[in-house]
Amino acid sequence: MNDYGIDIWSNDNFVIKNGKVCINYGKKPALIDIVKQLRNDGYKGPLLLRFPHLTAKQIARIYGKFAKAKKEFDYKGSFNAVYPLKVNQYPGFVKNLVELGKDYNYGLEAGSKAELLLAMAYNNEHAPITVNGFKDKELINLGFIAREMGHNITLTIEGLNELESIIDIAKERFKPKPNIGLRVRLHSAGVGIWAKSGGINSKFGLTSTELIEAISLLKKANLLEYFTMIHFHLGSQITEIHPLKKALIEAGNIYTELRKMGAKNLKAINLGGGLAVEYSQFKDEKSRNYTLSEYANDVVFILKNIAEQKSDLEPDIFIESGRFVAANHAVLVAPVLELFSQEYTESKLVLKKKNPKLIDELYDLFKSIKPANALEYMHDSIDHVESILTLFDLGYVDLQDRSNAEILVHLIVKKAISLLGDTQNSADFLALQNEVQERYLVNFSLFQSLPDFWGLEQSFPIMPLTHLDKKPTRSASLWDITCDSDGEISYSKHNPLFLHDIDIEKENYFLGFFLVGAYQEVLGMRHNLFPHPTEAVIKIDDKDFEITKIIEAQSVLDTLEDLDYDIHEIMDSLNERVESSKLVNDKQKKQILGELYLFLNDNGYLKSLDV
Repeated sequence: MNDYGIDIWSNDNFVIKNGKVCINYGKKPALIDIVKQLRNDGYKGPLLLRFPHLTAKQIARIYGKFAKAKKEFDYKGSFNAVYPLKVNQYPGFVKNLVELGKDYNYGLEAGSKAELLLAMAYNNEHAPITVNGFKDKELINLGFIAREMGHNITLTIEGLNELESIIDIAKERFKPKPNIGLRVRLHSAGVGIWAKSGGINSKFGLTSTELIEAISLLKKANLLEYFTMIHFHLGSQITEIHPLKKALIEAGNIYTELRKMGAKNLKAINLGGGLAVEYSQFKDEKSRNYTLSEYANDVVFILKNIAEQKSDLEPDIFIESGRFVAANHAVLVAPVLELFSQEYTESKLVLKKKNPKLIDELYDLFKSIKPANALEYMHDSIDHVESILTLFDLGYVDLQDRSNAEILVHLIVKKAISLLGDTQNSADFLALQNEVQERYLVNFSLFQSLPDFWGLEQSFPIMPLTHLDKKPTRSASLWDITCDSDGEISYSKHNPLFLHDIDIEKENYFLGFFLVGAYQEVLGMRHNLFPHPTEAVIKIDDKDFEITKIIEAQSVLDTLEDLDYDIHEIMDSLNERVESSKLVNDKQKKQILGELYLFLNDNGYLKSLDV
């Protein structure tokens, strides 16, 4: 049995019971039972399942670990967190998050006008709002409006021109003013894929010289009292703790220096995001080298130590770790449509009375293979097929010989895998699997649902929802349904994915893609015009599960309309072309128009039948 590293990445959120992946909460329902109910209700294609209890768990963990660290080190500053809307702006997640974070005073972070308007509409009363990213006068003005509405908002300045705009607008607006934060450009940099977000050459932040000038500008404008926060960000998914500790020391010292310069209302340090998620399914390829407890303890201890050394106020702590909160809550489930080697069956062999010698040798390998020689025969069969292909190109064997060779090598591989048993983890076997991998066609778009895999080679845990009481025997490459060769998760001998040898015509086989709740939805591309999958919110208690909200995948018409097509023009054009067709009669035209209507009002994913 293969547990697919569930004890490494799942954070005890999922368990395997009776060969099925189950949610480790409440009655512990199996994911496949939720999927079956949705499919019975007519929702085919890929499904995105949201679990609010996992969002609640992550929020509670963050606040709980920092509360424990504060108590342990007798820390006087407060702890605060905001969720960056850019991580996942979908209402099926955000609305639940806001409600679940209410008791913690959990706030929101915005990086654009649209996101700030969302925060103004949905944020919990009195919970903090921070605004990061480049700003024009309109966005800054919107920040002033948010403060005038009663929001606890901080505008984080990325450049001196933004500060000058704040000073100008402050003269024109009403008395309430938003808090002002300054983003500092640290020399300390992060590590990993997103390391360039931090460091002296990062996109955002003020240099030491600009910080001094900013203090001067605030003093002259009589706005220094509104300067309450400094902010830095090392990058998303900080894999190692050491760069963060180094950055905290640098930021802590900048904090005390700015307070010496008269910024007495500066009382907060915002660490930005970066708290890492463990995506790996393999112990020797872990995504982070620290725990949440270590993260919280280091932050609190370092900032307390600096404040004591400088005889200064212990700062309030803010974090913006959206990935850590959002990633766990969503699971993408997609059905396998086809295994590409399943057409290679013994019944399709058409051997001649006199075959080429290599074909006879392949047939002998197939008939005489046994555990003692299985690995050797796999090697031999692959070599034989390469020779057959060369002979085919030279014209010495025909297409039937080539077909027989392809069938025989696949039959030998399948037989060898079943005979090898526990030796399948050997280096030789894993390397050989790259040559004999099975291609699984999966009903989803990698570009829509896992864009970080395509763009950054970010791995995500993948496993079947069922058959987990049986040993998977096929090294797997996953093909999505787009017409793009990049729409593939290839087999890797370093991080091998093994799946089951399933007859799709006789039974269903669903794959789960886990930890997809952060960034994947909002970055998803409409490659081939595939829409966001049908999503469902699943609530679980000790009695059962409940599907509380379903948002069906967009229809073809809705997708086209989002791309600014005139859908009425499209429908009129199709009608006219059908009516003007001379190939069909009036009755047939009516049938065709009805079929086109159904296609236009359905989503574009492929339809697979339940067995």
